[in-house]
Amino acid sequence: MSAPDFVAIGHVTLDRIGDATRPGGAALFAAITAYRLGLSVGLLTSYGDDFPLDLIPSQIEVVSVPAADTTRFEHRQDPQGRVSHVRAAAGPLAKADVPDDWRGAALTLLAPVLDEVEPMIATLFTDGAVGAAAQGWLRTTAPDGLVVGRPWQTPEPLLHSVQALFLSREDIRGQEAAVVQWFQRIPVGVLTADRDGALLFVNGERYDVRPRPAREIDPTGAGDVFAATFMVQYQRDGDPWLAAAAAACAGSLAVEGIGWSSLADRPTLDALLASYQRHEEAPGGGAG
Repeated sequence: MSAPDFVAIGHVTLDRIGDATRPGGAALFAAITAYRLGLSVGLLTSYGDDFPLDLIPSQIEVVSVPAADTTRFEHRQDPQGRVSHVRAAAGPLAKADVPDDWRGAALTLLAPVLDEVEPMIATLFTDGAVGAAAQGWLRTTAPDGLVVGRPWQTPEPLLHSVQALFLSREDIRGQEAAVVQWFQRIPVGVLTADRDGALLFVNGERYDVRPRPAREIDPTGAGDVFAATFMVQYQRDGDPWLAAAAAACAGSLAVEGIGWSSLADRPTLDALLASYQRHEEAPGGGAG
């Protein structure tokens, strides 16, 4: 069989926010983003019997490593930001778990939520572009399940194998100097900053990415939507600045609905991007 256009690797999750529990996970948001943009998609993950697989679009090919539990988070919002606890975890994802016929994928995004993805999986995808949404490698859990940050010792082969590295401002507190060094060693790096837009690094040079204003309802998954959209658009046009603009548009639209309900399809994204670019070109509309 031929490889999917886009492969996402990481745990699907069950996220409890208030009284509601919804499916989530960085890889799942990335997979659905790529599917909405018209690509064939494979998702390598791990979950238990309690995960509602029927909520994932049936066109997405799901390969799962068996697990007793689905990764479960409880989230609450504090004045300082989101506070998360892990209540269960599915199985690790290793090189041996990647289907052989997926290794020719044009685009692959490693998207761990809690250090479950073996970084060296990146070395398998030699025919296409590999990105890493690295949040899950920069955090661990305290004894009570509280999610806390940790220093990340990036494996050298990973930096040699990825073309794009995606992080958020919240992920890197205390590691800012190291992040700049990582971004200087890979073709493209992105540091998202919520309502403040993002920083784009191209061959080590830094550029501001202006945010698109949004009516925020649910910010869950916006960074993952950004990463997937960036990779899809960059492959399509070969322009990292245009890819970042498209990703800013897609990420902002994602927060305007619950879960993945407002993710853009291709015509919607093209219209948003055209409007965004018109604003950029208007007097006083330059990047902030």
